[in-house]
Amino acid sequence: QVQLVDSGGGLVQAGGSLRLACAASGRTLSSATMGWFRQAPGKERELVAAIDWSGGMRYYGASGKGRFTISRDNARNTAYLQMNSLKVEDTAVYRCAATTRVVTWPPGSFDYWGQGTQVTVSS
Repeated sequence: QVQLVDSGGGLVQAGGSLRLACAASGRTLSSATMGWFRQAPGKERELVAAIDWSGGMRYYGASGKGRFTISRDNARNTAYLQMNSLKVEDTAVYRCAATTRVVTWPPGSFDYWGQGTQVTVSS
């Protein structure tokens, strides 16, 4: 069984930066596609970014393109989301996800989920 643990959220002023981390335990996820989602109150869940097993394929949603960077360290079973130039509208619960299935690109579904970490951006 795979467990994902999100961390790195917090309160930050607009224009600041945060780096979220997603650590996997249970078994290696070196072959897994990883993703970051976010959901704000009253809004649908949004795929923010995704990265394939090799790190060679990356996807960014329109909201974070140019400001966010997804990466992974397979030796540590950890994925990251670097968020720069944060805006108030980035406020949401961010949750990492993973799948070991063969996926289309960008991926449409995931099998494992982190508990979520709150990101709050103040003006």
